[in-house]
Amino acid sequence: MTEVAEVPDARTYQLGTSRPPLAIADLPEPEEVFNVRKIGPRELFKFALGPSLIALGISIGSGEWLLGPQAVGQYGFIGVGWVILVSAVLQTFYNVESSRYVVATGEVPVIGWGRVPPGQLLWVPLAVFLVIFAFIAGGWAASAGQGLYALVHGDIPPSDAEEPRLWAIALLVVVFLITATARKITRTLELTNWVLIGVILIALLFTTLLVVPGSIWWDGIRGFFTPAAPPAGISATQLGALAGFTALASGLNWYVMGHYRDKGYGMGFRTGYIAGLRGQRRELLHTGVTFPDNAINAGRWRRWYRLLLTDMWGIFFVGAMLGMLLPTILMARAVELSGEAPTTESVPTFVAAALEPEYGRLMFYGMLLIGVLVLFTTQLGIFEAMVRVTTDAAHATSPRLRRLMEGDPRRFYYPFMLVLLVTIAIILHLALPVSLVQWSANMSNLGALIFPFMLIYLNSRLPRPARPRPWHYALLGANVLFFGFFFVNFIADFIGEPLVTF
Repeated sequence: MTEVAEVPDARTYQLGTSRPPLAIADLPEPEEVFNVRKIGPRELFKFALGPSLIALGISIGSGEWLLGPQAVGQYGFIGVGWVILVSAVLQTFYNVESSRYVVATGEVPVIGWGRVPPGQLLWVPLAVFLVIFAFIAGGWAASAGQGLYALVHGDIPPSDAEEPRLWAIALLVVVFLITATARKITRTLELTNWVLIGVILIALLFTTLLVVPGSIWWDGIRGFFTPAAPPAGISATQLGALAGFTALASGLNWYVMGHYRDKGYGMGFRTGYIAGLRGQRRELLHTGVTFPDNAINAGRWRRWYRLLLTDMWGIFFVGAMLGMLLPTILMARAVELSGEAPTTESVPTFVAAALEPEYGRLMFYGMLLIGVLVLFTTQLGIFEAMVRVTTDAAHATSPRLRRLMEGDPRRFYYPFMLVLLVTIAIILHLALPVSLVQWSANMSNLGALIFPFMLIYLNSRLPRPARPRPWHYALLGANVLFFGFFFVNFIADFIGEPLVTF
C-alpha cells in the first residue's frame, strides 16, 4: 500500500517566483513525527537527532583526514588553525540557515533555489551542475582506495598502481548496496554513520592519547585560537581547499541538508521522503508545504528550531572540530617522528607509515583501517548526496519525468546512481587523489559566492515565526566574504598569479 503525504489545508502561500505556491498545513509536534509520548534525552538521541551525522560523516574525511593534516604537516598549526575554526563556525551557521528553509517548507534547497528570480530554469540546473562538478572527480574515493590497498598488502601503493582505483570502485558499489538494502535511505545512513563515526572518534582519541605528547596537543588547540598570517609558502589552492573542506563543503553544504525533510523535521513530515528499495513506497510531493502564522505554529516552530540547533551545534560542530583536531595532531606527531613532511602523493597513508617504526606493525594496520573508515564515510555521504540532489531536482521540475516514474522517485534514484558510479570510476583515473580533493574543495567555495544570497531571499520570505534575525543575514554575508576570497584567489592562482601570496 502506498503512503500518501497529508496536506489538509486548501490555502496556499506564494514564496518567490517560477515555482508553484506552497500548500498550507499546521506544523506537526515532534512527538507526532517520532511517535513518542515525550522528547526526553533518550528519545532525543534515539529518534530526533541524526541528519547532522550524515553531514558529519562527509565532514570527517577530505578536510579532516587529508587537507588539514597535510597543511599542518607541512606548515605547522599557527596561521592554519584559525582558518579551520572560522570555517567550521561559519559553515555550521550556514547549515542551520539552509536547514531552516527545509524545516519551514518541506522543500530541499535545490528545489527552493528555483523560487529565486529569475527562476528554476536557471538556478535548479546550475545548482545540480555545481554539486556534480565539484564532487564527481572522486578524490575522496581514490584516497579510500589507496588506504584499502595498503591495508590489504601491508605496503604503500606505487604512484601508478591501478589496484587502489579498483578498490575505490568496489567501495562505490558498497555504497550502492547500502542504499539498495535500505527501507528508508536517510535512516540507514544515520545508523551507519552512528556506528562508523563512533568507532572513528573513539579510535582516534585512544591513539592520540597513546602517541601524541601534551605539547603537541597544546599546539593544536592553541593554533585554533591564535590569529596569525598564513605560513610562508602555503599556496592559495591549499589554503582555499582547507577552508572549503573543513567541516563540510562551504557554499555547497546545502546539498546534504535535504535529509531533514526525509527525517520528517517540521514540514518535511508533510512532503514525504525517498524510500529505499526494501521500504514501502512513499509519495514525495513535488512542491512544499508551509504553516500558517499563528500562536500554535509559532510555538511548534520554536521546538523544531531548538532540535535543529541541538543537532547542528551539538553533534556536527563538536564532531567536526574533534575530527580536525585529532588527525592534525597525529600528523604533527608523525612528522616529528619521521623527520619528513607529507606530500600530495603520500598524505592518505603518511601517518600509518610514519608511526609504524616507533609503534609497530599493529599501529600501521590500525591507522590504515581508521583512514579507510574515515574516507568511506565521506564516500558514502557524497556519492549518495549527488544522486539525491539530482533526483529531487528532476522530480520537482519535470512533470513528464514524474509521470514516467509513476510517482516513485526510486525509479530515477537507483539507475542514476549506477550511471554516476560508472562515471566516477572513469574520472578517478585522471589525477592524484589529493589533487582531486583540492579541486573539489575550491569549487565548493564558488558556491559561497552564490547561495548565501539566495538563502537571504528565501528565508526572509518564510512565515514570520521562521524568519531569521537581522544578524543572521550578516553572518551569511560573512560566509560570502570568507569563502569567496579563497575562491577568487584560487582562480587567480589557477590562471596565473594569486591575488595574495603567503
